[in-house]
Amino acid sequence: MIWSPIGRDVFGLEVPVLFGLREDVWALLLSLPVILYSCTIFFAGAVRALRARTLDMMVLVAVAVGSGWLYSLIITLTGGGDVFYEAVTVLASFVLLGHWFEMRARGGANDAIRTLLDLAPPKALVLRDGASVEVPTAEVVVGDLLLVRPGVKIAVDGVVEEGTSEVDESTVTGESLPVHKGPGSPVVGATINANGILRVRATKVGSDTALAQIVQLVQQAQNSKAPGQRLADRAAFWLVFVALAGGAMTLAAWLLATDRSFGAAMLFAITVVVITCPDALGLATPTAIMVGTGLGAQRGVLFKNAVGLETSARIQTVVMDKTGTLTKGEPEVTDVVINGHITEDELLRLVAAVERESEHPLAQALVRYAEANNLATEGAENFENVPGHGAIARVSGHRVAVGNRRLAEREGIDLIEVAQKRDELAATGRTVVIAAVDGRAAGLIGIADAPRGTSATAVQELHALDIEVTMLTGDNQATAERIARQLGIDTVIAEVLPGDKAAKVVELQTSGHKVAMVGV
Repeated sequence: MIWSPIGRDVFGLEVPVLFGLREDVWALLLSLPVILYSCTIFFAGAVRALRARTLDMMVLVAVAVGSGWLYSLIITLTGGGDVFYEAVTVLASFVLLGHWFEMRARGGANDAIRTLLDLAPPKALVLRDGASVEVPTAEVVVGDLLLVRPGVKIAVDGVVEEGTSEVDESTVTGESLPVHKGPGSPVVGATINANGILRVRATKVGSDTALAQIVQLVQQAQNSKAPGQRLADRAAFWLVFVALAGGAMTLAAWLLATDRSFGAAMLFAITVVVITCPDALGLATPTAIMVGTGLGAQRGVLFKNAVGLETSARIQTVVMDKTGTLTKGEPEVTDVVINGHITEDELLRLVAAVERESEHPLAQALVRYAEANNLATEGAENFENVPGHGAIARVSGHRVAVGNRRLAEREGIDLIEVAQKRDELAATGRTVVIAAVDGRAAGLIGIADAPRGTSATAVQELHALDIEVTMLTGDNQATAERIARQLGIDTVIAEVLPGDKAAKVVELQTSGHKVAMVGV
């Protein structure tokens, strides 16, 4: 454009042509990389479309660029005149810019895929001939027995054959609280074994694992087109006819109705074809998708497909999972109830001393609460972890048991004095931890998953957009309603099994709602 009439007349540029060449010859040389390299995507795409007996954007761009450049080449070789080199190169640049925007948007999804793939551990410990052998995860086969140590990621999907532990499944399911696993329990690849040692029999490997299925869904989304883009493709089919018919009619009109030469008539005909080329169709939709997906990525939102991006404008109801979505996904102490002559600080000091030795999330919540209250704790002796029940230790000469009702029954602790308060806390959705000192129930500690600091604001902003907010959770009704009251949520659907959540969303959709589901 710098050396074209547009550069001189519009931008006021007066740049001398290099090497003393004629202006159109210089423009021809500058256009060669664009036509012979950059535009090959259009020419190849046009050939594929014609072989499929269809017309699309590629055909139209190829016709416009190819005819304009070939006409200019003939004019240059026959002595010079008005040429289209700058027009066809700028046209190609605009359409390629649209492709670049689209690829850039897909690049964000590629980063997401790489992040997902990185969740799977590169190595796994496999038990063979009685010995543990470290092998690449890709070499694990169905039927292999894996040894999974504490703090290590589980390599593939499988079933626990031996051992008990808590497994953090948040990387795959979003559920923050670890899930207790024992013999016969299914486990998912890329989840983290928290404390015990497990022996897991591999049942799904490679592309059959849950993680691989998630990656496949994201890859499919990359290849999807928004309805607006498909509309542009259909419009291009008819625009090819319009462009070619318009060019042919222009050529015929100038030849039959005027005394202008064939060269001049061809100049006007190709001008019509180039102008008719809808480069905006190839640029506008990918640009909009890039901006939408880019802004979403900045806010932690990955669009599964372009259809979802367009559909989001028509949402009427947002259904939200509770744990890890509306709530922080980590337990916090909400209530401390004292029974007997012990003080609250003393109870918390003894409990924290025991729980400091445990890796369970509830134990860590108790320790954090004690530290937040600046309570110094002593060391615990004779610590005993009781999987699925709690923990026992000696602190400052006292035998302290911290856990659930089953642990209290195991220790022979009478819960009559605290039974009513325990039931009240449980009815409000708290997880109740029983603390016993020297064989007597000394207090109760209520623990709950606290709402995120941003959840109430998010619900308010959705309401401002006239969008109804519904909580859909597997937790009990009391817990769900407690969180809903705090956040101002309209509707609560509780005690729903994970496999039934999709059916609940379908029920809302069939009742006429445009539904967005947030969570898992």
